[in-house]
Amino acid sequence: MPALADLKQVHRATWAAGTYAAVAAMIDESPPRDLLTQAGVRPGQEVLDVATGTGNVALRAAEAGAHVVGLDLTPALFAAARRRAAERGVHVDWVEGDAEELPFAAARFDRVLSAFGVQFAPRHDITAAELVRVCRPGGRIVVVNWTPDSAIGELLRTIGGYMPAPPAFASPPPLWGSEEHVRRLFAGSPVDLEFMRGHNPWRFDSPEHFAGFFETHYGPTLKARERLESEGTWDACRGDMVALAQRRNQATDGSLLMPAEYLVATAYVG
Repeated sequence: MPALADLKQVHRATWAAGTYAAVAAMIDESPPRDLLTQAGVRPGQEVLDVATGTGNVALRAAEAGAHVVGLDLTPALFAAARRRAAERGVHVDWVEGDAEELPFAAARFDRVLSAFGVQFAPRHDITAAELVRVCRPGGRIVVVNWTPDSAIGELLRTIGGYMPAPPAFASPPPLWGSEEHVRRLFAGSPVDLEFMRGHNPWRFDSPEHFAGFFETHYGPTLKARERLESEGTWDACRGDMVALAQRRNQATDGSLLMPAEYLVATAYVG
């Protein structure tokens, strides 16, 4: 599938753009905490963190005493991940790889985890099957993803509305934050599912600051800006981003406090 290979190249370039470490730092409290509470990582376990990025989940799992592999499609992110691991005094094996074709044997891991990662792999059904394949019977798969109605779900829709339509085989990322969608993805697998929800607080000086941060640091927004500026539509898209933040703002002191909902999905593998 040449179109699929081309899309993966676009994804690599997208996530290598900007400064993802700055974005990851803003989602490094409640989401990984909730994920790892559900995962119950113990010393000596084999743990895989899929789409690890700069290691928010992988590093915590290693601190819990697990043997951890952090996998990502974009190896450029590993420089920050390795630096953080060294600062914390933990070891993680950083592996370049694709969530849709995990380079591991079946039943390799006790825990298979992902925070805001697997939702960006285009073929959700294939990704879900791969997560199950590499998890041992009696193990757990725990993934955290933005819900469709969350602030980040709306942000992705807003930007997507200005961009060319994705290929027909690519599912919208926020669907991984829908309980109904996740149940469909795992319907044919030997798992029992459990769900909970949480909120990540995005804090900025103002709605304008929010837009400026995302257009500078967040790969998907930065790449959209590059394209839309050439088409003369970026100002309109950016205005919609500011309006989104204004509409969702819960702060009363002139700053921005915008909670973003995420779904924690736990699959107990039989």
